Amino acid sequence: MGRVPADAGDADAVKHLELAATEVRRRAIQTVGSAKAGHLGGEFSITDALVTLYLEVMNISPEAVERRDPERDRLVLSKGHAANALYTALAVGGYIHPGALRTFLQPESMLNGHPARNKITAVEANTGPLGHGLPIAVGMAIAARVDGSTRRTFCLLGDGELQEGSNWEAFMTGGHHRLERLTALVDRNRLQQGAKVEDTNDLEPLHDKLTAFGWEVREVDGNDIAELRQALSPVGSGKPVAVIAHTDKGYPVSYMRDNVSWHHKVPTHEQVEQALSELDAILARLTEEEK
Repeated sequence: MGRVPADAGDADAVKHLELAATEVRRRAIQTVGSAKAGHLGGEFSITDALVTLYLEVMNISPEAVERRDPERDRLVLSKGHAANALYTALAVGGYIHPGALRTFLQPESMLNGHPARNKITAVEANTGPLGHGLPIAVGMAIAARVDGSTRRTFCLLGDGELQEGSNWEAFMTGGHHRLERLTALVDRNRLQQGAKVEDTNDLEPLHDKLTAFGWEVREVDGNDIAELRQALSPVGSGKPVAVIAHTDKGYPVSYMRDNVSWHHKVPTHEQVEQALSELDAILARLTEEEK
């Protein structure tokens, strides 16, 4: 589908991104169903953020990535187990060939279970062990400042991942250095592997904690693209920005939504078909509204 047209108004931009997000989810569940492995719940909760970033907010293009343009914006997917959502967003954005999705998790495929920068040019950092992405992104943001660059750095984290202490060292460092071109987006779907986040190690009051670490905090509905567009706009406070994106795991598929069992689960053929039916209904509605 490519980027939002430069002359698109707000309503048209939102519709373009909603269509793209629905298409990403359609392809993602087909990919997991075929590969018999994946993390669909957390992938679906971040899809809206990924398409908003790659197809509009970020200063990036397939051409800029291929020539390693030093002024391109960077994205680090810290919750690397959601790699399939990243790959499908990259395919929709023209960064990898859509046919590559059929090779997900196959031997010698570039589409590993976690993103690998030595396999895909558009991947900025290898991620997998949780708690590594934000420290890398902080380093990237510091490097941009040293370079005198205006490029922005984004990091997408899971909320359960915030139980890793390395993230809080990174939050402290980002706040101390006032890395105003750094944005951390927290996928606040309230669920982690096998349990609720609050039952495992409660994060609240998360807003107050991030504020105390020197970050500008913005809370939004992370499955509402209009709100995401606004929250991911350029900063002006002189502080790094933390976006707490309240999402539902598995959004918007009925049997998957807000269901902890879909952290890591393979859908049956019938479940794939049901999800596609629900997503096709959303596509039909969006297409009709566009007319």
